[in-house]
Amino acid sequence: MSLRLSFYGAARTVTGSCFMLETEAARVLIDCGMFQGSKEERELNYQHFPFRAAGADALCLTHAHIDHSGLVPKLVKAGFDGPIYATTGTADLASIMLPDSGYIQEMEVNQLNRRNSRRGLETVSPIYTQEDAVASLKQFRRVAYGQWQDVAPGFRARYWNAGHLLGSASIEMEVKHGADEKTTRLLFSGDIGPDHKLLQPDPDGPRDLDYALLEATYGDTDRAGTTIERRRRMLRDEVRTAMHPSGALLIPSFAVERTQELLVDLMELMEAGELPDIPIFIDSPLASRASAIFRQHAGELRNGSDLVQALESRWVRFTETVEQSKAIDRIHSFHIIIAASGMCEAGRIRHHLKAWLWRDEATVLFVGFQAQGTLGRILQDGASKVRIQGEEVKVRARMRTLDLYSGHADGPELKAWLAKRLPVRRGIFLVHGEDAPLKALQASLADLDRAPTAIIPEIDDIYDLAGDAATRVERPEERVRPASAGHRDWHNEYAELLIDINDAIAAAADRKAKGVIIRRIKNALRDRARN
Repeated sequence: MSLRLSFYGAARTVTGSCFMLETEAARVLIDCGMFQGSKEERELNYQHFPFRAAGADALCLTHAHIDHSGLVPKLVKAGFDGPIYATTGTADLASIMLPDSGYIQEMEVNQLNRRNSRRGLETVSPIYTQEDAVASLKQFRRVAYGQWQDVAPGFRARYWNAGHLLGSASIEMEVKHGADEKTTRLLFSGDIGPDHKLLQPDPDGPRDLDYALLEATYGDTDRAGTTIERRRRMLRDEVRTAMHPSGALLIPSFAVERTQELLVDLMELMEAGELPDIPIFIDSPLASRASAIFRQHAGELRNGSDLVQALESRWVRFTETVEQSKAIDRIHSFHIIIAASGMCEAGRIRHHLKAWLWRDEATVLFVGFQAQGTLGRILQDGASKVRIQGEEVKVRARMRTLDLYSGHADGPELKAWLAKRLPVRRGIFLVHGEDAPLKALQASLADLDRAPTAIIPEIDDIYDLAGDAATRVERPEERVRPASAGHRDWHNEYAELLIDINDAIAAAADRKAKGVIIRRIKNALRDRARN
């Protein structure tokens, strides 16, 4: 072995970002994120790492979003005792996001274990606790943009602003390997911000590389003509349409940056008289703490003063306690609720969805990517009924999408970003995307000069990078079938089946007809068991 690259996450799926560079001298991880897609993918979070945690010498984080940093406490708990290199913005955000993630896991596992006890099932343990997360923060080492940092024997890294989130970075890595100490230059894009970000600068990066890993979240999307002004006009129109005297506009939103951008735009529209004064509830303790960090970094942000002004508006209310969150239910005039999580998989948004989805005076506005298998994606795709916390809920609320708030560059922007990095001599890998965006971006990049054909790796793939081109190495194990990554799984199908059975029984004309349906289902299950 001279130089190998392993894809332990974000391969043919959007979440779970985790890559490892390995030489004879050292092993360096780039990101250690949590899987957030289908239940089958999320179960990977509970499994052992496909590598020895104590064997890693260092971890370099691109940014603080949980799909890139969320398994850091688990890594430390499993024996990793090396440094975690991150920008100051990333370290500050991780100091609140990781403990919050541990707290949420503890709460959700407690609820699950109560249900399991009633059903006679085994109890489970959280992936990590809030205490584990706090302990992992001691290993963070802050790095500045643009300065080389030795991270492990033979490895040095340089961080470039990725324009995606406060502190986000693309990580350039120089690795010396082999008997002749050959140097290979790689660039891990992290998540690349779009051209129309309100708070972040345009993404930056180096030229002249051996290998590049490029995210492809929106590789099949073209948001041509997008500006902040156009985005605000579209948001204004969505809010106006949603306004019902006794209704609510629910916005599932990531607590960090997406919420802050939305808040600035809503307050600008209200200040300009394009929207009436509307109570806005930021129902997320994490968003409240994140906003305080953004306030501290306001001088580094574009439009930072506008954000500070929006945070101080009398129409904005941050709710901290569960009691304050539930009190929102007692409001009988139109209001806006911005709550995490952005994909509706956890957090307070699920409570609000349960309270409002069945009411036709409600609107749900999606403003970010919804991974396959998540509740957000199921709603976005037009489900007429969903199951939340074990209960079936009819969907009467309007579902709307405004993806101009995405923190990710679109296809043409990703291509333009890569074009500025050329030449890339030996290999381009497309990661952090589902099948359609990956293939669309791969086709789009085919006409670039001084760039090889892009490779789309599978999860747990290993590539030898020591030669003139990347060579795939046989995988030692398969944690998830490649065909299932980034897709709906059997858990989604099962939830739909339960809803279909209930609908069929409810629609049956009388008791006899209902009995016929039930017997047919039972007979089908018996036949399946016999076979």
